[in-house]
Amino acid sequence: LCMAQQAIEFHYHFCPQCGTANPSTWGTPFRCAMCGFANFFGPVAAVGGLIVNGNGQVLLVRRARDPGKGMWGLPGGFVDRDESIEQALFREIKEETHLRVAQLEYLTSHPNTYCYHGVIAPVVDLFYVCRVDPNQTLRLAADELDHFEWTRPTPEHLDNMAFHSNRVALELWMRLSHGTIGR
Repeated sequence: LCMAQQAIEFHYHFCPQCGTANPSTWGTPFRCAMCGFANFFGPVAAVGGLIVNGNGQVLLVRRARDPGKGMWGLPGGFVDRDESIEQALFREIKEETHLRVAQLEYLTSHPNTYCYHGVIAPVVDLFYVCRVDPNQTLRLAADELDHFEWTRPTPEHLDNMAFHSNRVALELWMRLSHGTIGR
């Protein structure tokens, strides 16, 4: 959980353009009365991979750090500057699982928030159904993840997801591919 959580706009005490003090650190967009600079605090992009094996199971990974330490998630992460959504997905899956994506298909997107050191930033998560070569060896990035399961997610998995958007994507995938949840 994110303790002492506060939306990112509440942390704008000074204009990043001219340095003028901001008398009211609330609301969007931030507009500097002195120079006119505006920040709309738009969401950043993140990706998640629903890696599916030949048995119709999806890869769930357990987070080894906050946010969501000890909870389930999907391999993925933030899109870096000058990187496409697909490049970010390939990179994140490789970094976290050492697997190379062979095939991907867009599934859905969902709004999310990311809390880091008490600051909440808006995020839009884009999810893809992915296939990998079954002969690859899955190895988790120990600094990020501590366990994995190939599974058809159960209600217990879904109730213990680190991010609500991951649950939304998994439930959609299960409806589309299995016809029901927890089958």
